[in-house]
Amino acid sequence: MLFPGIFFGVFFGVFLSILLLLLRRRPPRAAFTERPRVSILVAARNEEATIERCLSALARLNYPPEQLEIIIADDASTDNTAAVVESFIKDKPQFRLLPVRHRLGTARGKSNALAHLCRAATADYFLFTDADMAMHPDWVQTMLAAAPAGVGIVTGITTAEGNLFGRLQGLDWLFGLNLICVLTDLGLPITAVGNNMLVTRAAYDSIGGYEALAFSITEDLQLFEEIVGQGWGFANIIRPQALGVSVAQPTVRHLLQQRKRWMKGAGRLPWQLALLFSSYGLFYTAWGWPGLLPGSVMLALYAAKVLCQTVFLLVTLRQAGHRENLGVVLLYDVYLLAMSLAVLTYTAWPTGILWKERRYRWAEG
Repeated sequence: MLFPGIFFGVFFGVFLSILLLLLRRRPPRAAFTERPRVSILVAARNEEATIERCLSALARLNYPPEQLEIIIADDASTDNTAAVVESFIKDKPQFRLLPVRHRLGTARGKSNALAHLCRAATADYFLFTDADMAMHPDWVQTMLAAAPAGVGIVTGITTAEGNLFGRLQGLDWLFGLNLICVLTDLGLPITAVGNNMLVTRAAYDSIGGYEALAFSITEDLQLFEEIVGQGWGFANIIRPQALGVSVAQPTVRHLLQQRKRWMKGAGRLPWQLALLFSSYGLFYTAWGWPGLLPGSVMLALYAAKVLCQTVFLLVTLRQAGHRENLGVVLLYDVYLLAMSLAVLTYTAWPTGILWKERRYRWAEG
């Protein structure tokens, strides 16, 4: 019983420490009153079904329209994405459509579209989001407030909506991003997430832009590493005004394709986060090992894990200004276990990565 005693003692000790840090998180910065010009950049490929939702949210931003430059890159879409964008922006001078048809430097795929966007941008602040996202009306000033002098990159918080499957994906976003945020609060550089991100022009230019980087299918993690490597500060924030709501992956197959791409970048994450995530897998290995623990102890350990996890999610939901049914929150543990096993199996399967109807080899990036 020595090993399980040590493992579960450390597991719950770390979990309770994370909860304490979460509850003691500093209040947000004072309201940001300046209104500098910003460039909002959206890379889009075959997004005719979702992009109008994104653009409508950007049109409702509580920010002076004359200080906004919103550029949408049509990354060689084979559907009606460009037509949908053109129809929406025809009477909105702050919006602009940018066709992307050639490569810049070493960039490919989405990183190439982002390279074109950054070249076309004219402001000193770049705000990135995806075509399947809807941002809070106060998103711009909230992200700017988290980027004082010296900070080069900021990540906001994301969730997802839709049916039960989509809402469980939303909890997954919140759980993972707030865990990253806790570690960032400790000063650890973990990662950035490109669907809700601010980068200063000075930080971006200091690394030469996407076109100067070796190609990666996890371009946001790569950008974060390069910017932090140049000595720039970083921030991950969770508050209602920094919340973006994504369209959920419609099927398990689509979700597995998305997570396989993410798993490619997981090997480059700092050891602290990798250790936390791997301890989740080890929990069920130790917990369910035949004959290792009596049934009453197994029940108590599982109840304790679900309780800690539920408290973490409820606090996260409150800090993000998002609501969810308690029953869905309690169901999250079953979803997490099932999807973790499915993602590990799918990732190990010897196939390439399908992303925006383009195929990439596992070795790329």
